[in-house]
Amino acid sequence: MSKTRTAWITYTVVRLMFFAVPFALLYLLGIWPWLAAIFAALIGVSLSVIFLSRPRETASESIYDWRNRDRTADDIVEDEAVDAAEEDPRP
Repeated sequence: MSKTRTAWITYTVVRLMFFAVPFALLYLLGIWPWLAAIFAALIGVSLSVIFLSRPRETASESIYDWRNRDRTADDIVEDEAVDAAEEDPRP
């Protein structure tokens, strides 16, 4: 199994667990389901930012590589020219 695939699986499964476990606990404590979902989402996002930086970075790099796999040198030069024209405030 490749490093990228492992990172995607780890990130996805752990993110789901970071939501599901707090949601289940809050729901079992008798909190309204919609409120439990909101709190669980906030808890899940917080935990993933703290603990999942490495798998998130690997997944992000794989998305970047996938998006740029068919780019040629000409495409890169054109993109840089467009970016430079957008940054120049002169008409």
